[in-house]
Amino acid sequence: MPLLDDYKKFLRERGKSENTIKTYSGHVNEYYRWYKDTFGEELTLLYHTNILDFRSYLQNIKKLKFKSIDTKLSSLTNFNEFLVQIGVQKDLVITAEDRLKFQQDIASPAEIEKKDVEAFLQKVLVDTGKRNYAIAVILAYAGLRVSECISIGLTDIDFQARELLVIGKGNKQRIVFINDKIIHAVREYLKVRNSQSEYLFISRNGGKLHRSSVNRFFNQCSDRITPHKLRHYFCSHALEMGYTIAEVANQAGHASERTTLIYTNTSREKMKEKSNLL
Repeated sequence: MPLLDDYKKFLRERGKSENTIKTYSGHVNEYYRWYKDTFGEELTLLYHTNILDFRSYLQNIKKLKFKSIDTKLSSLTNFNEFLVQIGVQKDLVITAEDRLKFQQDIASPAEIEKKDVEAFLQKVLVDTGKRNYAIAVILAYAGLRVSECISIGLTDIDFQARELLVIGKGNKQRIVFINDKIIHAVREYLKVRNSQSEYLFISRNGGKLHRSSVNRFFNQCSDRITPHKLRHYFCSHALEMGYTIAEVANQAGHASERTTLIYTNTSREKMKEKSNLL
């Protein structure tokens, strides 16, 4: 649909990542399909009453969690702003009151322990090689997103200063501090890396690595550990080791320290131990 293509272009012009564009446009496309299935015609404008009906559908028919529904409504709000800007729509029909209120005080307890992470990292090294091992180590011990990790440039890492320049969401830059384990893993990988690419992690043809390649070796080496769970592990583990909320927020690239607060939970095993002290 042409309007959706224009919307993707709109997002790119505003510096949104390809992953964000895929997410936003996917939610809008879902609303397009629901609208056509419900009313038997193509979507031309957004109407407030339709948005409320769609919200009810997501909540009562699809049984989605509040956070998932809120994310979809957030995408539709952004799409509404786009329609207003290009003159298709005159006003914003989605209000703050339309967004479902939900509360998330803490994240789910970390499902993986340090021993699980170390065993996984070793399997990645043995089964898939030094490149993938370096990637997994960075995700586990620097807290990066996959998109940030595969975008690291050769000149972004400073071994002497033990610093890594990261380009995060919205092209925001931050300095991430790295430990010996990351330095050793990357240096070993560089010994076998053979490419003129500006990117640190390269594909088989010498170009920038795609996130699907990362997901592939994760799936190969574990049916439990995912890139997101390693990021969750980093945040929780760093807080347990004495990092402040602000320090973890900087390392992980959280826009707000409120996001970091949800990781102040501990592991499942430690929660079970604490329950016996009650």
